[in-house]
Amino acid sequence: MAEVILKQVVKRYDRGVTAVKGIDLEIKDGEFVVLVGPSGCGKSTTLRLIAGLETVTSGEIYIGDRLVNDVPPKNRNIAMVFQNYALYPHMTVFENMAFGLKLRRYPKEEIRSRVEEAAEILGIKHLLSRKPKELSGGERQRVAVGRAIVRKPLVFLFDEPLSNLDAKLRVTMRTEIKRLHSRLKTTMIYVTHDQVEAMTMGDRVCILRSGEIQQFDDPVSVYERPANKFVAGFIGTPPMNFFEGKIVRKQDKYYFQGDDLDLKITEAMYPVIKSYADKEIIMGIRAEDIHDIGYVTFAKQTGNRAKVICDVIEPMGSDSFVYFRSGEKTFVARMRPNLAPSVESEVEVIFDMAKVHFFDKDTEKTIV
Repeated sequence: MAEVILKQVVKRYDRGVTAVKGIDLEIKDGEFVVLVGPSGCGKSTTLRLIAGLETVTSGEIYIGDRLVNDVPPKNRNIAMVFQNYALYPHMTVFENMAFGLKLRRYPKEEIRSRVEEAAEILGIKHLLSRKPKELSGGERQRVAVGRAIVRKPLVFLFDEPLSNLDAKLRVTMRTEIKRLHSRLKTTMIYVTHDQVEAMTMGDRVCILRSGEIQQFDDPVSVYERPANKFVAGFIGTPPMNFFEGKIVRKQDKYYFQGDDLDLKITEAMYPVIKSYADKEIIMGIRAEDIHDIGYVTFAKQTGNRAKVICDVIEPMGSDSFVYFRSGEKTFVARMRPNLAPSVESEVEVIFDMAKVHFFDKDTEKTIV
């Protein structure tokens, strides 16, 4: 068993700074979980608490069925891969990967067998005689991962391991780490500030903010059903558009009015949204759910259109991010390059109101 369970874990530093605020987290045996959030949200501190590199102020941490609060890092049967590779420059790749096993006095034949097996998995068997200075950044990162694999730990911990790599290599390495998890079937906890890494790698994603968990769910649920405005804005590229306004009732229909928009809400949302009539509210909609009215099948719908001005176009290859102005408000739509309007032209766009999200203005929690 390699479950990792945190119960009401708090980490408080001197001068009253609380980095982790009583979080509860249950990671299943063999699961790949990503901790993600902006700088200072407590994700790396949480990982270091699990590793034993930080002491818990209060609460309990279990690895398997063992309480590990007072267990030193070397006895927790975990392996950690850091942002910096932390390789010994005077040692070969083989010696770097074998070093931890030698300290634990494993037999030489077992050490060789484990190192060669890990090197085979990572495709670095031909590099075993080289030293770190002779390796590329991606090869060094594979060695750091290999050093963790040879220990055959209960849990792998990754602390932003790809942040020093270039964009193309990051894509390659995150695929390899995911493939490695599928092969080893070992519990992995991965920390990153990059929401693309979080969404593409995790079986489940834990979004943190100011030391508190905002949502812990599978990537699709986090994207399609965010728990609050922070999660909705943090997950997704480009970020979700937000409009402040009011719910207005007109002839037994409900509309969102704000930022020069007057949009009819779908009837499926009425049971929840009607209690917010005449109240301030926040509407959110993703870039892919705003369309040029001439290119969608539901363009005949009324009540969800708006005339806007094209402000900026960002070509992204297969898509373009098109920024529009509505009054003083700027928002973005994702469009095919050949459909993007010209800058400063007036365009009529349609909002897919079946895809919008509404958030309470005071609590910022999701209403629907």
